[in-house]
Amino acid sequence: MEISKEPAQKVLADLEREVKPDAETFAYAERVVTAVSAQITTLDKIIAGQCKNWDLDRVALLDKNILRMAVAEILYFEDIPEKVSIDEAIELAKGYSTDKSGTFVNGILDPIAFKEKPKA
Repeated sequence: MEISKEPAQKVLADLEREVKPDAETFAYAERVVTAVSAQITTLDKIIAGQCKNWDLDRVALLDKNILRMAVAEILYFEDIPEKVSIDEAIELAKGYSTDKSGTFVNGILDPIAFKEKPKA
């Protein structure tokens, strides 16, 4: 994938071997990784469309990946409410990225989910 330069299936195999997540957690991770890797161009276009005066290439890689996961959930995972996807993405950004990342992520995701939800 983008950070490790490894294919999605290898990243998932490494996750399963090294972290040993429970079956439900691994199934979710597999779903997200598969959706993001299959739709990355579409996801990036949608995210870029909300990056006002900001080039997507300048967005921190961690923030970009959090956004990709959340947009994939919003578009393709009908069993996850949009608000849950947004809240989780904000918490991930706050916990693992910069002080301003939570606000940035929220500002990108809200219009995608609630104002102009794109057709998948």
